[in-house]
Amino acid sequence: MAVAIKMKLNEKLFLRDPQETKLGRKIIQYSILMIDEKGFEDFTFKKLADRIESTEASVYRYFENKHRLLLFLLSWYWEWIKYSIDLKIMNIEDPKRKLRIALETLVDTSHHDNPETEHINEAILHRIVIAESAKGYYTKQVDEENQQGLFLTYKALCQTFHTIMLEINPSFPYPRALASTILEMAKSHVYFSEHLPSLTDINFKQGNSEAQVKKLLIDFAFGLLGSTLFAAKPENGQLPGA
Repeated sequence: MAVAIKMKLNEKLFLRDPQETKLGRKIIQYSILMIDEKGFEDFTFKKLADRIESTEASVYRYFENKHRLLLFLLSWYWEWIKYSIDLKIMNIEDPKRKLRIALETLVDTSHHDNPETEHINEAILHRIVIAESAKGYYTKQVDEENQQGLFLTYKALCQTFHTIMLEINPSFPYPRALASTILEMAKSHVYFSEHLPSLTDINFKQGNSEAQVKKLLIDFAFGLLGSTLFAAKPENGQLPGA
């Protein structure tokens, strides 16, 4: 039996934590499937209620509106990524190795469903993050929501990378910018390769896009940080220092 994993998220994201009830978990499960199928604009609580054979009012008991639901999904995703990275780098002392593992985990965790989270398919949620995440914070109410702490999970993940980068190069002047850029690159370049290929050097048609994205992030990050540790071409599919 799968182990239930519950992420601790800002309580202002929801009216009732959907992770705590069977109906709440069903709302999360099917909202992910429906937003992926229909897109966020076409998704409504009424359609969700019909899909889960419940009432629209029952959905509103958990979320004030669909925007807050989207923010919940995005927050859950970023918290899951941070949890996965923290677990992998917990006992790693070498900051260069730590950053490599963190970058690889960022890509691996994004693209694979974890059976320990039965009501959330991380691979599908990743597609939503790619397609819809800008709608979470490119809004008129972004400053107010930021003051309420609704983006803390994303900021915390950026802080993880920011801290490691400064361990590698304490004099690097743009650790926050590089950290947030890395996260944006990780979620965008597979999409670009599939739909807007002139915007990336990742070649979707060659296959193994995950490995290509990993190398892109590693070369980009270590190149800007002034490290040559990973400049050499990997041999036998293994990255230097692996």
